[in-house]
Amino acid sequence: MAHVFGPVPSRRLGRSLGVDPVPFKTCNWNCVYCQLGHTAPPTGERREYVPTEEILAEVRAAVKTHGEDAIDWITFVGSGETTLHAGLGGLLREVTALTSLPVAVITNGSLLWLPEVREELAVADAVLPSLDAGTEDLYLRLNRPQPGFTFARLVEGLIAFRGPYPGRLWVEVMLVRGLNDTDEALRNLATVLRRIAPDEVHLNVPTRPPCEPWVDAPDEKALERAESILGEAARRVSPAEGRFDLDFCRDIVEAVLQVITRHPMSEEELGHALGRWPREEIAAALARLAASDRAQLVQRGGKRFWCYAGARFGKPRRP
Repeated sequence: MAHVFGPVPSRRLGRSLGVDPVPFKTCNWNCVYCQLGHTAPPTGERREYVPTEEILAEVRAAVKTHGEDAIDWITFVGSGETTLHAGLGGLLREVTALTSLPVAVITNGSLLWLPEVREELAVADAVLPSLDAGTEDLYLRLNRPQPGFTFARLVEGLIAFRGPYPGRLWVEVMLVRGLNDTDEALRNLATVLRRIAPDEVHLNVPTRPPCEPWVDAPDEKALERAESILGEAARRVSPAEGRFDLDFCRDIVEAVLQVITRHPMSEEELGHALGRWPREEIAAALARLAASDRAQLVQRGGKRFWCYAGARFGKPRRP
């Protein structure tokens, strides 16, 4: 399938059937920690990147193939910024009508200042926007938005959405060592979060190859400090446990590409996910993939990750 993948194990959403409505790296941010590499060039254009019926046909087929019992959430999560797809509202309404499964949207939140985007997302059972900074300066350093996307507008959009939204608003904070894990940065962030009043604040750390190789996870002391300063709504989100469901894919190479285009996989995860195939078939398929121009191997923290060939990672440097 071109736009639907998984179910994949999610740190917050259990067994998540992913729906990707935008082409690879169609985004208005260029976050230093992005596991899909650099955004080049960034775009803020909202348009219908994929026909609605094409995506809906894949969702129907995936739900029928796996069965609702094997899926916990249907999650709209782009290999870029999800809300840049102008047909998102129609997709959300159609998907909520065809299944009883809860629907989530993962977004950077940058377009919530637009009333039409807030209206579109209002039908989702959960919305998970990003907020990594409490000041304009740190927002620019961490998220590196396209010109015109300001911190004030981001915060205003989150507050405006929170007011009438009846679902669960879970704000995600990606903590990066030396940038937003300091006492001052966390207190500034806490001030903004109090204005937004999300149901939960999810504290994440980089666990896969980041866009910039100098990006690293905070130490335990910094994580404890973040939990303390950000308050009762804040909780750490542990790395997802479970198996990527590739059993319904007929071809090993296509199965791997279906996931790594949105979600780089360690060799350990990949071996577990491909367990139903004979070892010699897996080895031969991965050799073909490695020799092709469709994937790349990236090393981080002593682990090797399979990543999409189009992902562009920066050269080592310090912020």
